[in-house]
Amino acid sequence: MPLFWKPYKSEFGQFLDELKNKNPEMEAQQRAGRALLWDRPQDRQATAEWREARVPQQPYVYQTKAE
Repeated sequence: MPLFWKPYKSEFGQFLDELKNKNPEMEAQQRAGRALLWDRPQDRQATAEWREARVPQQPYVYQTKAE
């Protein structure tokens, strides 16, 4: 490490640090929002049934099957 090395912090990193210092509850609010929208329990049986019922798509979607 050079003798006169100082840690670099980008302007955006400084902005985020300042924002988190001003609003300490912001991270908890972000986690609550994520839990509300994304972190949902998964029904494995329903997912398995959905995969089994899936019909493979034809190479050209608009072409009718000639039987």
